[in-house]
Amino acid sequence: MTDAPRQFEIDLPPELIGGAYADFANVWHTQTVFVMDFVTLAQPPRDDIDPETGEHRTVVPARVVSRIRIPPEQVFELAKALTQQLEFWEQETGRRPAAPPLG
Repeated sequence: MTDAPRQFEIDLPPELIGGAYADFANVWHTQTVFVMDFVTLAQPPRDDIDPETGEHRTVVPARVVSRIRIPPEQVFELAKALTQQLEFWEQETGRRPAAPPLG
């Protein structure tokens, strides 16, 4: 087998063309996999009281809309691709993204 360059033929099923909107992502890992949970707000935030401590808190109901698992080796490639695309976006729009508040 030779070390010829790879050319991926990626198929996007019609039901995934629209994608899924996410307000934020939560990333965690195990020894063998990185997991990215993409999350969307499910309802408006609400004030609540913690039953154990009695402290006031804001509860933000949210739902995972997609969970992606990738091997650790791919995290570096993903980070590079995200950085590159963010730089292109900044050049095209002339602005930096602002993080919107969750509440």
